[in-house]
Amino acid sequence: MMTKLDNSFFERADVVRVARDLVGRVLVTEFDGIRTSGRIVETEAYNGVVDKASHAYQGRRTNRTEIMYQPGGIAYVYLCYGIHHLFNVVTNTRDIPHAVLIRAIEPMEGIEVMLQRMHKAKPDNSVGRGPGNVSRALGITTLHSGAPLSGNISIWEDDWLPGEIEAGPRIGVDYAAEDAFLPYRFYLRGNPHVSRSKR
Repeated sequence: MMTKLDNSFFERADVVRVARDLVGRVLVTEFDGIRTSGRIVETEAYNGVVDKASHAYQGRRTNRTEIMYQPGGIAYVYLCYGIHHLFNVVTNTRDIPHAVLIRAIEPMEGIEVMLQRMHKAKPDNSVGRGPGNVSRALGITTLHSGAPLSGNISIWEDDWLPGEIEAGPRIGVDYAAEDAFLPYRFYLRGNPHVSRSKR
């Protein structure tokens, strides 16, 4: 039996704790009657204005990042390298731009649809591995940025018991100097869908 997470989960002040708590939850999309889902197995926290890796570092506000300053419980989706749609969960309260990047999922429902979206013939561990593949598999694009996590995109908890959750530095944020080494990435140890860090 699954229960949809409400805004009280996302509006908590500690974005690092929220990122850890999202591991093991189920991310669900339902577009045009097509449902796909995957268990979240890897996340990264971004700690707003004090975090050199955050889009909102030092209070930066643009048309794109303004969504991060909204109350928690909505999607922040941005384009990376012009091709990858990266799905983030906005957390905390208004004007505190915290967010959690969903880095990897383990596919659950709608795997055939995921394969079609990713132009793959058969499933393998790359389906849902890496934040770009999360969005591709689940059909999420920048058009969904700002969407509440209570509609076509939602996150659920169930009675599944996760394995060991580990913490480590984030991936691909070397520009953030010392903040690149903060242990803000959380992942299920040994899960084959977790990203492969080059560190």
